[in-house]
Amino acid sequence: MTRPNHPLELLAPARNADFGIEAIKHGADAVYIGGPAFGARYGAGNDVAEIRRLCDFAHRYRARVFVALNTILRDDELEHARRLAWQSWEAGADALIVQDMGLLEMDLPPIQLHASTQTDNRSPEKIRFLEDAGFSQVVLARELSLNEILMISSQTTVTLEYFVHGALCVAYSGQCYISHAHTGRSANRGECSQACRLPYTLVDDKGKTITENQHLLSMKDNNQTGNILALAQAGVSSFKIEGRLKDLSYVKNITAHYRILLDAVIAAHPEFTRASSGKSAYTFEPQPDKTFNRGYTDYFANDRQDDIGAFDSPAFVGEQIGDVAEIGDAWLVVNSDQTFHNGDGVCFHDGHGGISGMRINRAEGNKLFPAEIPAELSEGATLFRNRDQEFERALEKDSADRRVAVRPLLSETAAGFRLTLTDEDGVSVAVDTPEMAKTPAENPERALATLRDNLGKFGNTMFVAGPVQLELSQPWFLPVAAVNALRREAAEKLQAARIATHPRPPRAAPAAEPHPYPQEELTYLGNVFNARARQFYERHGVRLIEDAYEAGNEKGLVSLMITRHCLRYSFNLCPKEVKHLKPDPMSLINGNEKLILRFDCKACEMHVIGKMKKGVKLSLGTVRTETCG
Repeated sequence: MTRPNHPLELLAPARNADFGIEAIKHGADAVYIGGPAFGARYGAGNDVAEIRRLCDFAHRYRARVFVALNTILRDDELEHARRLAWQSWEAGADALIVQDMGLLEMDLPPIQLHASTQTDNRSPEKIRFLEDAGFSQVVLARELSLNEILMISSQTTVTLEYFVHGALCVAYSGQCYISHAHTGRSANRGECSQACRLPYTLVDDKGKTITENQHLLSMKDNNQTGNILALAQAGVSSFKIEGRLKDLSYVKNITAHYRILLDAVIAAHPEFTRASSGKSAYTFEPQPDKTFNRGYTDYFANDRQDDIGAFDSPAFVGEQIGDVAEIGDAWLVVNSDQTFHNGDGVCFHDGHGGISGMRINRAEGNKLFPAEIPAELSEGATLFRNRDQEFERALEKDSADRRVAVRPLLSETAAGFRLTLTDEDGVSVAVDTPEMAKTPAENPERALATLRDNLGKFGNTMFVAGPVQLELSQPWFLPVAAVNALRREAAEKLQAARIATHPRPPRAAPAAEPHPYPQEELTYLGNVFNARARQFYERHGVRLIEDAYEAGNEKGLVSLMITRHCLRYSFNLCPKEVKHLKPDPMSLINGNEKLILRFDCKACEMHVIGKMKKGVKLSLGTVRTETCG
């Protein structure tokens, strides 16, 4: 298939409208935000008025807003979700991110649909099906390699979206049920309890302990800094940053970091283009190591590799800064070439599988005066900085300014003068002065210089002027106040025109005949939770459809997680790597909780097996209010 030339889009998270606005200021081409309900990040919801406010700001820059409507839905929630889809469209949203196929059987607005990563998008066949079903953009599984992405892109034309930064779910998205099984809180319903971040002991089938009290299902954070060009060349068009629950400094720092990387790729490779307008300038140097991470990995982008797990701790340890040289009375000295600041946060591994931290009240060179020195700290301990006070302070201020380039043209009319502004997207507006007499300038050269100077001053607007053109029969005298008023009015008119002419992407039409789904049977892994979803799959040729795990019908042992992360591989026990080993089951133990590990070596996958705990109530939940997502 011939792949269209999609612009490269930087997609950033928005916990709320203010976060989304900052993401756009810092260079995002698009942002994704939760609405009042049904978003896969509980606690990251927003009312429709906030979505409208974000859209009004984003559309000034030709940036887009995607609303996450990406949980599976009960039958009694479908109508509410349908109304929310219409409200999002009417508020200006450019796309809906969807997991539940039941929505496609309903009367939706003419809004673009994106397939959530929760729909488990790993194969060319699945992505091609979603394209034929009417999806315009598909969020790929985080586990895919560059070669696998290239294979998908060679067989599809839909826009491919890929996570380039942030937290990694150890299980394939949409294929994790452990939270629901243990707590009744379903990840497919936006309520994950993060069992993957707990400590476990790993035991083999003979009862031998391999390791204990480690966070064996906790992954390092995703960082594709070194793979941006390769991802673009493989067919990725939307580069997604995880983090609708992250703080504002994370959003600013990481968005700016990837904006700079993408701009460099676009500048060096003319086959790629930008997805929105304007250029951002920063008051800080982006540094991904400074904001929350569990250590970094590019995961499976370059195929399976060692050291993808954050086994020691799921917390933010930070950048290594040196070793403790000496401990005194309420102070310590660090062997380090770093510069420390009052208010820094430093931490260390406490030797018991945990992290202990200190806040530095005062820093005198390498001599630090913490608020309190933990008893576990000893000389020789390695210290990490997980809060750089100076860096955080810089991000608390206005830290980016995004401007759209305009060409001002001042010309004459019969009654006075006309200022025409044309921006980098070709949007043009014109404003005339009130009728005014034309007075020749006494000092022509100075008058023209003053005109150009005043017409190019766009101050706190969203615009920056290119060369000012003057089409005048002779140098005229224009009062500065009149020029400033003309420029202000034209800038306001151009901003309104940009919002009004924002090209909202059209809804893709599904194939004329329903395209067969890649499978004829769906187990609980299909996440079918309502009659409309069942109707969708039946219409696409699925003969046998089981209910979603959340329906509570799976009483025995099942795969609660399916993951490409493999603990046999992590501990050099992989039968493919070590001769004579067999993929025998293993166990993960956390307190009284025991999970069985089974290994599918052909698929190179690990299954975490368990069953529903007694007393766990079904995750039927309630329709979320505007405070949740």
